[in-house]
Amino acid sequence: MSLLRPTAVTLSAALLILGAGACAKSEDDGSKTGSAAPASAGAQVAASASAGAATCTIDQFGGTKLDLKTAKVGFSQSEKEANPFRIAETQSIKDEAAKLGITNLTTTNANSQFNKQISDVEQMIDSGVQLLVIAPLNSDGWDSVFAKASAKKVPIITIDRKINATPCKDYLTFIGSDFAEQGKRAADEMAKAMGNKGKVAILLGAPGNNVTTLRTSGFKDEIAKVAPEIKIVFEQTGNFAREDGQKVTEQLLQSNPDINGIYGENDEMALGAITALKGAGKKAGDVKVVSIDGTKGAVQAIVDGWASAVVESNPRFGPLSFATAQSFFGGEPVGEDIIIQDRQYGTDNAKADLASAY
Repeated sequence: MSLLRPTAVTLSAALLILGAGACAKSEDDGSKTGSAAPASAGAQVAASASAGAATCTIDQFGGTKLDLKTAKVGFSQSEKEANPFRIAETQSIKDEAAKLGITNLTTTNANSQFNKQISDVEQMIDSGVQLLVIAPLNSDGWDSVFAKASAKKVPIITIDRKINATPCKDYLTFIGSDFAEQGKRAADEMAKAMGNKGKVAILLGAPGNNVTTLRTSGFKDEIAKVAPEIKIVFEQTGNFAREDGQKVTEQLLQSNPDINGIYGENDEMALGAITALKGAGKKAGDVKVVSIDGTKGAVQAIVDGWASAVVESNPRFGPLSFATAQSFFGGEPVGEDIIIQDRQYGTDNAKADLASAY
């Protein structure tokens, strides 16, 4: 993924994504993304409209300039708001819209049904929305949406998951984390927690999206590199859901009672795994648990000794999404990928930084 140096408008918005009490701190040279952030740091935009980074302008995309305050805006959420990530994500969109004075915001929730999400978005296009912000459930299967949006020159900003399509043609830009880097960071923490040896299981996210694919490949590649004596002995999808994470871990403990580590590709599955570990009579720390998201429940699990580390995936996309749209409608170039940097929680900072979790 390319690293993007945002415009001044976008950068100021990026700083607003920071969690309570957090402050932004740039990389030394702006050339890296996803490295372990200091305990005080929150989400940051990693660099660059520099050398060769692809950008898109309203003239390239087509369409007309408009004022967001008077625009009709649509937001499509992919999953029910029981997961803290989705709650925080939707609230961030609503809060920023209210802050900017956007009075015509339509929000929908697909409740993890891809056909419903496609239908939701198509109905919003038919109703005349002029900007779409989409948290996609799947990375493929959006052709009918692109056809409708293209015909009406409606720009689409995708957040937290990428759509497999052409930027500046099918959609405007993607805003989110470097998911492969998240997987690598999780692997580094797992290797450290396990002393570079033992058996680890992966609770895979939902199939059909780039988050699962990249968090898996990033973890596996890094484990092979830094801790070849750690063997991945079990992989099964938990669909990013706590209940599924618990059920899969119960099965795991039956087939691999000597497991040493569990990598949850989100916090909800990891918390389900911890419930299963407790049910199996395990003690805190018997099985090392590392996950990705940064929810309060998972960070509390570090404080309580049940988890070793949590890599954040920041859901507060509202400020950056609307700042990017303002830049685009104002005629400024927008990068095809806007990659944020995420903080990290471990035994050294979890208690002190719990308030920054969502």
